[in-house]
Amino acid sequence: MSIVTDKSESGKDITIKIDGRFDFSSHHEFRDAYRGASEAGTSFVLDMTNTEYMDSSALGMILLLKEHSGTLGGDIKIINANAEVKNILQIANFDKLFSIS
Repeated sequence: MSIVTDKSESGKDITIKIDGRFDFSSHHEFRDAYRGASEAGTSFVLDMTNTEYMDSSALGMILLLKEHSGTLGGDIKIINANAEVKNILQIANFDKLFSIS
């Protein structure tokens, strides 16, 4: 499991790439990926191209990111989720909270 963060030049667009299993063992690394963002209007993209699995703690971590993003006035998009991960997100009704593609 690894998490890679890519920031735009302006620092207002942050892509967080999640590889492997997204579960509680990722908590600190995931939090550190967005914690330093404090610029108003910062938006986040969760790139799940290589995310093999996620559990309920991962859903909670995404909600914590949503809370952080909300304080900045930004938004969150989830992209490239495989069918299994997309199904988990839909069962949790995350498709009503986030743009998922």
